[in-house]
Amino acid sequence: MTSQSTSETINVGLIGFGLAGRAFHAPVISAVPGLRLAAILQRSGSEAAEAYPNARIVRTLDELLAIREIQLIVIATPNQTHYPLAHQCLAAGRDVLVDKPFTTTMAEALDLIQFAKRCGRLLTVYQSRRYDGDFQGILQLAAARTLGRIVRFESHYDRFRPNFKPNAWREQQVPGAGILFDIAPHLIDHAFQLFGLPTAINADVRNERGGAADDAFDILLHYPDNVRAALGSSILAAAPRARFVVLGDKGSFTKNSFDPQEVRLRFGNIPKEGPWGAEPEENWGVLTQINADGTPTNRRVPPAPTDYRDFYSNLRDALQGRAESAVNHKQMLDIMQALELARQSSNQRRTLPWHSPEL
Repeated sequence: MTSQSTSETINVGLIGFGLAGRAFHAPVISAVPGLRLAAILQRSGSEAAEAYPNARIVRTLDELLAIREIQLIVIATPNQTHYPLAHQCLAAGRDVLVDKPFTTTMAEALDLIQFAKRCGRLLTVYQSRRYDGDFQGILQLAAARTLGRIVRFESHYDRFRPNFKPNAWREQQVPGAGILFDIAPHLIDHAFQLFGLPTAINADVRNERGGAADDAFDILLHYPDNVRAALGSSILAAAPRARFVVLGDKGSFTKNSFDPQEVRLRFGNIPKEGPWGAEPEENWGVLTQINADGTPTNRRVPPAPTDYRDFYSNLRDALQGRAESAVNHKQMLDIMQALELARQSSNQRRTLPWHSPEL
């Protein structure tokens, strides 16, 4: 990895201007000091040019790699293209950020990491929801031991879409499609951030609508002392489950609503000041603690003042040699391992012991 002085601007090239590139990368890159969205690879259409007139629009990867001043390339394309695109960008001497999931197999993940090391380039994955304000608030509650010893963590990501999206690659029978690879990396990362690595995993990955790709899952991570992390997602949840439930021996925390950053970014409604994850008080999570007389006390807990810009700020600092990358190689492989074990557990209908992959 090449370090820069802190005064230099890092030129960024973005591959893909679908939902991920348009909503979850381009506006965040543009909002972080020290980063410049220099070029966008959009194979057809004029949306990128209209939204970012100061960025150079290219139609091929060769055109993008020919722009010498670009140091960082962000890959926001269908999952099965992550490996070949990242490999080509690393080979061209660029640092690379891949949208989650990292790759579609553990073999691809290991190969890319080893190749990045040989090339001396930074390689990381966009675990943006680690910077959801409500989840960061949970980490603060855990660090302060406000809930005492936490024994159960539930994270749900539910939607209601009974009809298929025509021609959507995520709903086709292709590598990396389906809701397990789409949603589980976020929820697994939350559990790992809170508890570390599990001792065992049990999963049920299924198709509830009868399509080609999985559209629902439940994952149970086992930890010592009967601690559990229950992670779930369904696309047939007309009444979604609570976003978070955290149980401890001194209290509990429940939050029903989603961190608002995703919706705001989808529709371009980014706050002009303050954290992007700020919410009205009625949407805050509820902390419940028991008084000495046995009666409960409830109070609203605001989200932590963090947002997705913090990920890119850290990435900027890592590229400039001033910080370690927030999402390191071991974490990237651990999430890939969890995805593969979840699939195996579901197929075999049994609980599997955890074993960490070797770099």
